[in-house]
Amino acid sequence: MLKDVIISMQTVQNCDDAENRSTLDFTTDGFYTYDNNVGCVTYEESEVTGLPGTRTSVFIMPDQVVVDRDGSLTSRMVFKEGERTSFLYSTPFGRATMGVDTRRISHSFDEKGGTAEVEYVVHVEHAIFTKNRFTIQVNVDGGLSCQI
Repeated sequence: MLKDVIISMQTVQNCDDAENRSTLDFTTDGFYTYDNNVGCVTYEESEVTGLPGTRTSVFIMPDQVVVDRDGSLTSRMVFKEGERTSFLYSTPFGRATMGVDTRRISHSFDEKGGTAEVEYVVHVEHAIFTKNRFTIQVNVDGGLSCQI
C-alpha cells in the first residue's frame, strides 16, 4: 500500500574531510511502500537539489540499497556492502560511467518504516571523486526523515 510521507533530507559529501564537507538539507513530499521485505521511498527532485524534473526512488532490500533516478537525470546506483558497482550517469549535458564502492550498509525496515545508513565512495574513471554517507529514517505514522 502506497503511503504519503514527508521527506527531510541531508546530503553529505566528503564526510571524512570536515574542511571540504558539503551538506544540503531540504524537506519534500513523497511516498513509501513496503512489500515482501522491500521498502521503497519515492519523491520528485526540485531546484533545491539541483535535479528538477527527476523522480528518485530508494529501494531498501535485505542485502542491498538501490537508488533509481529517472527524468532529466537518469542513473541506477546499487549499493552492496563490500562491493564496487558501476552505473551510467546520464544528464542533458552528457553521460559518464561512474562507480560506487560501498563501505557500509545498516538497515532495519518493515511496514511501519525503519532506518538505513549507507557509506560509500563515488569513482569517476577509476579515481575517487567523493566520499559520501546517507541515512534514511522512515516512520509511517510520523512521516519520513532522510539524510543522503
